[in-house]
Amino acid sequence: MFPAKYRRAVFDESVDAVLKEVCLEIEKRYEVKFIEIGVDNDHVHFLVQSVPTYSVTKLVTMLKSITAREVFKRCPQVKQQLWGGEFWSDG
Repeated sequence: MFPAKYRRAVFDESVDAVLKEVCLEIEKRYEVKFIEIGVDNDHVHFLVQSVPTYSVTKLVTMLKSITAREVFKRCPQVKQQLWGGEFWSDG
């Protein structure tokens, strides 16, 4: 489970679409398969399959950094809702 920073309800239809599109791009670039992506108002559930060369920490770091960067770039209204400049909660 990946909660948004401050548990803000930032996942509307446009952010959901961008997030899923970015995940498909990650699948093509890295050896990762998204089995399921479940989006709620303030968090996302990812079911991910990956090669054993990626540690869980490296996989989570990669997913959080790439998705946050792309969501902020493609949906600027989200950056205004999350005043700290971070998209995902720590942990």
